[in-house]
Amino acid sequence: MMRTIFCLVISEADVASKGGIFDFNATLPLMMLQFLVLMLVMNYLFYRPVTDILDERADYIRNSLTTASTYLLRADELTLKYEESLAKARKEAQETIQKSQKEAQEIVAMNIKEAQREAEQLIYEAYEQLNIQKEKVLKTLENQVDILSNQIKSKLVSRRFL
Repeated sequence: MMRTIFCLVISEADVASKGGIFDFNATLPLMMLQFLVLMLVMNYLFYRPVTDILDERADYIRNSLTTASTYLLRADELTLKYEESLAKARKEAQETIQKSQKEAQEIVAMNIKEAQREAEQLIYEAYEQLNIQKEKVLKTLENQVDILSNQIKSKLVSRRFL
């Protein structure tokens, strides 16, 4: 094994003495030509499809961002519209509640007035009934007083004559 390493070192030394990788002979232009051909082939086969895919991806991202911003603007508009509608509905609901409360208060006030009027009517009727009964009682009492006074008179007169 040592012998093979020694042989390799010697052959390397022979190659180095004959010329290296950067010798300026016919191999340099050939290497340059190979490098350019390799660059063109790599550009055509590898770099162009990769750049096309990257460009398509950039376009897709750009379109997605544009669409997303459009949707976001639309969502903001809808949000404002719905907030305005909600505010309007709340305002209408408040107005309806206030109107209903006012109507309820008016109905209650009207019912109270009606009840007061009925109570006054009942009181008036009761007063009239009491007055009628009072008159009847007074007439009855007057009749009884007249009868009693006549009886007393007649007893007094009869005692006087007796």
